[in-house]
Amino acid sequence: MTKLSVNLNKVALLRNQRDVGYPGVVEHAKFILEAGGQGLTVHPRPDERHIRRTDVADIEEFLKTWDDKSIEFNIEGYPSDDFIALVTKHDCHQVTLVPDDPNQRTSDHGWDIPKHHDRLKSVIEQLHAANRRVSVFVDPDPAMAQAAHDIGADRIELYTGPYAENEIDVSVYAETAQAALALGVEINAGHDLSLDNLTAFIKAIPECAEVSIGHAITADALRFGWDKAVKLYLNSINAGLKN
Repeated sequence: MTKLSVNLNKVALLRNQRDVGYPGVVEHAKFILEAGGQGLTVHPRPDERHIRRTDVADIEEFLKTWDDKSIEFNIEGYPSDDFIALVTKHDCHQVTLVPDDPNQRTSDHGWDIPKHHDRLKSVIEQLHAANRRVSVFVDPDPAMAQAAHDIGADRIELYTGPYAENEIDVSVYAETAQAALALGVEINAGHDLSLDNLTAFIKAIPECAEVSIGHAITADALRFGWDKAVKLYLNSINAGLKN
């Protein structure tokens, strides 16, 4: 079963445009989970232009009060010392390592794992010692599956931007996924997945453990409300799993 993890960055970005404190990140997390969302994702950046470090603490505390303990908290970010301290201080289920420069608007490429092998391996060892599952953000390339296995990653998150832009065929993602699964590395996916392309992606990779979706689902929530938006995305996932 593919879990839907909703990225809260766009909610935080809207909040940060004014000094009035709303929309509240935790309030919208509650709407998402009430609608059936199965996870929450945040990507705190050094400039805190959307998610703030205080949001991480607030979501951690909120999830302690939530009855459904299967809800997962995923924190994404570049593995700086500050980031590692943040994700080991606050309880989360998964840490997703991304190769973002602090000035990037959004993630736009995966890790060249061999180039950063020693650093990533060391970070993963630290995170495993803190009982965190670790996912590594990668481009669709079967060679990255072996590289992720070699550094001890539990999962890879496939960067799906090129798929959404029709630049790379979904078959390349499926090939990468199968290479990872054969090595015991699980699959996540994210970036620009939407109601237009999610079902086809899941159909091609039904073993995908999690999709992390933020921009598109937040835009759809502005149209339909969170309850309907989340249910539409869950239906899209289920449609891919049934075919």
